Amino acid sequence: MKPARIALAALLLTTAFAWRSIAIEPVPQRLVVLTFDDSVASHATFVAPLLKKHGFGATFFITEGFEFLVDKEHYMTWDQIKALDIDGFEIGNHTRKHAGVSKQRPEQLAADVEFIEQQCATYGIPRPVSFCYPGYQTSEAAVKLLRERGYQFARAGGAQAFDPTKDDLLTMPQVFDGKPDSTLEQFKAAVAQAKDGKVAVMTFHGVPDIKHPWVNTDPAKFEAYMQHLNESGCKVIAMRDLAKYLPVRK
Repeated sequence: MKPARIALAALLLTTAFAWRSIAIEPVPQRLVVLTFDDSVASHATFVAPLLKKHGFGATFFITEGFEFLVDKEHYMTWDQIKALDIDGFEIGNHTRKHAGVSKQRPEQLAADVEFIEQQCATYGIPRPVSFCYPGYQTSEAAVKLLRERGYQFARAGGAQAFDPTKDDLLTMPQVFDGKPDSTLEQFKAAVAQAKDGKVAVMTFHGVPDIKHPWVNTDPAKFEAYMQHLNESGCKVIAMRDLAKYLPVRK
């Protein structure tokens, strides 16, 4: 093969690998991302079995904050977290201490993020690629750190659908945040925003959340939410699975 052809072949091969980071499928209608914060015990005992029944994916954002280390009645064990991973759910990073990132020094935040990564490695869980900001607070320093550590997605707060054409993948908004006074009609309205390339990112805490009643979701209400997703023909995925539809860095 002539040198010019060899160079051209190398260029085409390099380009092909580069394009692997580009979305190969359009964002479907009714695309929903389910996320669960704070390592609550009901994630393992109630939420995961129900999601498996419906064939739904989800991301569980893990922290050792609050009373995780001493209260195994209300918080998961790492063995339960590993079981979620085995069942096909995504394990995301919610930092070690659940401290607001805007109040931490860069080295403190780096240590808290790295700790969850190390715990995942210890239990044979893949290194997280998705992150959730504690208390929904973001900062430029935190975004920079996540980008440097190879995170592809990060969820913040808000009350709007995620628009890939406008929103940063490392400060993704949520469209619904489950609370005690949340209603099925509000949930349906949030799901309805998952259209025209937009994604409905849903946030829940415990189902129930005994230790944090202000973010509690009643199990019966949650079942109604999931039934609506099922009846509406929604595609329900973990946050990492957005890589199938969105251009992400490799």
